[in-house]
Amino acid sequence: MPESALSFASVCSVLGYLFLAVAIATEVVATTFLKFTSGDNPKWWAFVIVVVGYVASFFALSLALGRGVPLGIAYAIWSAVGVAAIAIISWVFFKESLTWVQIAGLVLVIGGVGLLELGAKHPA
Repeated sequence: MPESALSFASVCSVLGYLFLAVAIATEVVATTFLKFTSGDNPKWWAFVIVVVGYVASFFALSLALGRGVPLGIAYAIWSAVGVAAIAIISWVFFKESLTWVQIAGLVLVIGGVGLLELGAKHPA
């Protein structure tokens, strides 16, 4: 394979994971702002952030998939990082509980995603 093809493939892979990072970030922002759409006094501006965030997240995820990130890997990373980020954000900003058992669960989820990624790079 010519060197230029390898370079192009590498660029596509890097772009794919950058788009995945954007998808995760926008999904985490949208999910965080869901907190402001509920309760006795929902904020209208929070609904806008939630909708725009989720649309941007799925758009960025589709761009990541189009750049060669495998669907199973992308979704696993997206889910695991999103769950971990929301758990930490909820604990820090909304004073929700985060026990050692929950932390252990998050570590296991992230470790499982790491194994999925490792398995995808080194098939049996």
